[in-house]
Amino acid sequence: MNNQNIIVYRFNLLYQILKEIEEDIQFKIIEISDEKVLTSEIKNLNNYLIITKKQILKFNNQFILSQLPIKIFKMIEKLNIEFLKHQFVEQSQFIINDYIIDINAREISLKNIKLKLTEKEVNTIIYLSKVNKPISINELQTKVWDYHSDIETHTVETHVYRLRKKISKNFSDDNFIISKNNGYQIK
Repeated sequence: MNNQNIIVYRFNLLYQILKEIEEDIQFKIIEISDEKVLTSEIKNLNNYLIITKKQILKFNNQFILSQLPIKIFKMIEKLNIEFLKHQFVEQSQFIINDYIIDINAREISLKNIKLKLTEKEVNTIIYLSKVNKPISINELQTKVWDYHSDIETHTVETHVYRLRKKISKNFSDDNFIISKNNGYQIK
């Protein structure tokens, strides 16, 4: 089953053309001409793109087809590029509680506040968030830092301390990463 959905919004002629070649272009083609129906339909779809003649303000994932005529293969190429862009953005975001981690931009955000992070900080947060138990310093050294030595180092503690301080200062959240006897955990 094809999971890329093209919603043709208020553009019947384009819908008819795309519907005719639907099997060849590997998109599921849906025609919608009412905004309420559109709102309802996209709630049930994960991977969609709305093709319109002009932008609809309250909707994401739109492809505005304002320059006509366009060759059908050029349009399909542009649609594929748009799907790839949306997939890239979706895969780059990681949600933890009320925070959004943008892996590509290396940022953590809460509401309208953004904080730049290092790659190690992003990796630490993501690793801690995937497990619902405290993670030991040794495990973080091995899994996040690729550090395989019995020599005592305080690298992990120092990085986590600085990360907790940054989050506390920017988001007033002293409990995002908590310290337990047996390691660190995201609450």
